[in-house]
Amino acid sequence: MLKRDCSSVVGSERERDGSSLALKRHCSSVVKLLLPHDVVGLILERLPVESLLRFKCVSNQWKSTIESQCFQERQLIRRMESRGPDVLVVSFADDEDKYGRKAVFGSSIVSTFRFPTLHTLICYGSCEGLICIYCVYSPNIVVNPATKWHRSCPLSNLQQFLDDKFEKKEYDFPTPKLAFGKDKLNGTYKQVWLYNSSEFRLDDVTTCEVFDFSNNAWRYVHPASPYRINDYQDPVYSDGSVHWLTEGKESKILSFHLHTETFQVLCEAPFLRERDPVGDSMCILDNRLCVSEINGPAQLIWSLDSSGGNKTWKKLCSIDLTVNISWFFSFSYPLAPIAIMDGNKLLLQGRNSWGHRVIYDLHDKSYDLLFDPSTGYAVYYYQSLFSA
Repeated sequence: MLKRDCSSVVGSERERDGSSLALKRHCSSVVKLLLPHDVVGLILERLPVESLLRFKCVSNQWKSTIESQCFQERQLIRRMESRGPDVLVVSFADDEDKYGRKAVFGSSIVSTFRFPTLHTLICYGSCEGLICIYCVYSPNIVVNPATKWHRSCPLSNLQQFLDDKFEKKEYDFPTPKLAFGKDKLNGTYKQVWLYNSSEFRLDDVTTCEVFDFSNNAWRYVHPASPYRINDYQDPVYSDGSVHWLTEGKESKILSFHLHTETFQVLCEAPFLRERDPVGDSMCILDNRLCVSEINGPAQLIWSLDSSGGNKTWKKLCSIDLTVNISWFFSFSYPLAPIAIMDGNKLLLQGRNSWGHRVIYDLHDKSYDLLFDPSTGYAVYYYQSLFSA
């Protein structure tokens, strides 16, 4: 009796497997008969990443299409044109109560995401659906949250230096901010350390190290920036270049082109004068480089308009920081603008990773609390199939 039952179970499993295989072959045959493959590709471009990962098993042709660079580029462009950015609140703490949260604003989704690592820092924003998690004394990690792909990078010279100092219990060094972006001309992803040399007892004004994902190696870039940078603020990647605010009474926006690996001042920002170094920051909103500044009890956000070949600054909004100030501790520090969702919903985060996440309505000037404070960083991104 036992043998008969077992063979019955095995037989039913084989029947199910056979039925599933037959169905897959049937569906694939129907698609081939009804639609040319280029039309199938246009349909697939419109699907979310989760569905595309499942559909790779339909046929070798579908798998090859979905894994091709050309398709992945079209899928990302389609997603960016058809909907707003999504936002991840990335955390490294092992607290299940903080995960699974989700909020929807038009076509944008804000959700929590946990990555199991001891790292505690994350680069501002994202690059083609990839986010970069880092630590000053252990390898940086690039992650695609949509596909769960990730890659670890070797230590830079800076990280080896700081790791050695930490081992000796020497902690009197600043924490540099890492940049992550893409050389748009040859398609190579790069990480960049730029730091003021004197703070690490080095020569020259600044020191620059670049990691090239195509050869998996760090190298120094000479000459580095002729201007000291504002090391309170995160660098920001936009359109093939990384940007920093410079140090000094008349702060400039310093740009590093990831293909030519050269520095230049992007353009004058007349509002960045006689500034407190902690009172200004940069961000990307609606795919434009923006600068946020504290001006009395208000926070002003300026957007760089490059249309028509001219670069001009336009005021995007003015935020009254005296309203619900308890959410943000103090208006001495700028709130971190993360993304504009549903046309007029600006997501802001308190200065630190444990700060509140707040939705500011650009039309009626109202605030709504999104998530209570929790250890993590909010980053905007678009789901993609890319890997570095």
